[in-house]
Amino acid sequence: MIPHERSLVKRLAGRPFALLGINTDEKKEEYFKKAKEMEVTWRSSWQGSTKGPICTQYRVEGFPTLFLLDHKGVIRSKWPGAPEGSELDRAVDALVAEAEQAGKK
Repeated sequence: MIPHERSLVKRLAGRPFALLGINTDEKKEEYFKKAKEMEVTWRSSWQGSTKGPICTQYRVEGFPTLFLLDHKGVIRSKWPGAPEGSELDRAVDALVAEAEQAGKK
C-alpha cells in the first residue's frame, strides 16, 4: 500500500486531498523508523494498539482498512483490506473533483 499511497500524495499535490495514516505497531520507535525508510511523507499517527480509540470508534477489524472521506468529512467508502489500485484512484479522483467544484461556488 505504501508505494500506491506515496503516488497518490505526489499526483494530487496542491489539490484538495489529504492522506492520513493510523498505525497500530506495538513499538513506536520501530514504526517511525519504518515510516522514514518507506518515505512516508504524509501525516501518520501511531496508536500502539488495535484496541485504541480510532480502531474502536471506526470498527476496524483487519488491516489494512481504508476510509475515504469527502471534503465535508463524510465517510463515502470503506475498504476492509486493500482495494484494487484503480478502484481507489477512481474513488479519490471523483471526490477531489467534487471538492474542487464545491470550492468554485
